[in-house]
Amino acid sequence: MANEIISYLEMCRREGVTLQRGMNFGLGGNHSVILMSLRPNAPYEDEVQDGGTVLIYEGHDEPRSTRVPDPKRVDQPERSHTNTLTQNGLFYRAAQEAKAGQRPPERVRVYEKLRQGIWSYNGIFHLVDAWRQVSNGRQVFKFKLVAVEDEEDLNVPARSEAARRRVIPTHVKLEVWKRDGGRCVVCGATDELHFDHIVPYSKGGTSLVAQNIQLLCARHNMEKRDRIQ
Repeated sequence: MANEIISYLEMCRREGVTLQRGMNFGLGGNHSVILMSLRPNAPYEDEVQDGGTVLIYEGHDEPRSTRVPDPKRVDQPERSHTNTLTQNGLFYRAAQEAKAGQRPPERVRVYEKLRQGIWSYNGIFHLVDAWRQVSNGRQVFKFKLVAVEDEEDLNVPARSEAARRRVIPTHVKLEVWKRDGGRCVVCGATDELHFDHIVPYSKGGTSLVAQNIQLLCARHNMEKRDRIQ
């Protein structure tokens, strides 16, 4: 469920792999996974646009090696030194094919690192576009992903006209986490937590201010559903 707070180990168990890299194309053959961060010291320039409905995700650098001692000084690679597609290349090809109508959008589960040991599941996104651009004197990849409603059935093709969803901004999540002490505001539980809209988005509530977001455990989140308490 989107807005779930999750640990790194829980993410790995859910995806069935050890998530050692930020871009993971085609897990299980029916979706991909990316790890993002909007923290000040994040290594890549990810950004959320259009009121929280669009993620612009930056591609990843060459691995550091004796051949590439400073990955930030070279172009992000589309292919490896053995000429196989990198993660950048795989995501780029899927985005271009979807844009051309040759395949449905790639479904991507997005997890966001909020602070050490604390991640937020940002839900399902559709990969709809990709391009290269110059940044700090080198070529980087940019990927456009649209947040969509619900979890969707991963075993059927993605619908390009799926309704958009708004992601709660990072600064709001961090403010709520600190204000609520990392606990459910109803019972004080510290596990299976979610960021919950007090006034649901479907009823006009906003994702943009901490006053409308609270921490609820999974049980109380399910009990509340779309009710205004």
